[in-house]
Amino acid sequence: MNESVGLGALFLSSFLAATLLPGGSELVFAGVLASGTATLWPALAVATLGNTLGGVSSYLVGRLVPDKKIGSKVVEWVRRRGAPVLLLSWVPLIGDALCVAAGWLRLNPWWSALFIALGKFGRYCVIAGLVA
Repeated sequence: MNESVGLGALFLSSFLAATLLPGGSELVFAGVLASGTATLWPALAVATLGNTLGGVSSYLVGRLVPDKKIGSKVVEWVRRRGAPVLLLSWVPLIGDALCVAAGWLRLNPWWSALFIALGKFGRYCVIAGLVA
């Protein structure tokens, strides 16, 4: 597989994994690195970008939810802690809910995107370290 095809598949996988759709991109990321299809920094950039854009799309879905009282524990937790809680947006199962809750709460979109990106970048750095 050539680099552009591998990075394209990685982008798609990482984007879809960060939306409300089920799936994970960790194996694709590790496979791209282990096979030598791409070097570390391009793979890290593409995976982080795709995963961040997927998280931001979940944030935008939250902004579309009508503004009425929701008593969810996740919403209350995000309300108390603010955008930095999105550092955990990479965590399976709760990460999507955190992004949607942040959008519903109308947290600052720029800070939200920054914390989503930092959390996802950190997770891919750990995976890259395990693959190396």
